[in-house]
Amino acid sequence: MAVNPSIVTRDLDKIAEKSGNLYESIHIISQRAKQISSNMKEELNNKLSEFASTVDNLEEVFENKEQIEISRFYERMPKPTTLALEEFLEDKVMFRHPDEEVSE
Repeated sequence: MAVNPSIVTRDLDKIAEKSGNLYESIHIISQRAKQISSNMKEELNNKLSEFASTVDNLEEVFENKEQIEISRFYERMPKPTTLALEEFLEDKVMFRHPDEEVSE
């Protein structure tokens, strides 16, 4: 997914029309951003755990370029809120009201 990392002015009416309420749309986007953030954090921790060692050798800490590159890659990624907003506007986020019955 190509996401524009720069600051963009958004049409609040387009955001609001997806759920019928601007605040509800923002809540949905924030919940999705939390999911994305959690997934990214877990993925990063899994990758960095490969480098974990029981011996704290100072030379290894400074020479581990792969670990630094992995961290930099995640720092350059779009923020979870940006990803969540793009997904929401592209109708890639499914949401429903928990009190509504799902009709089949």
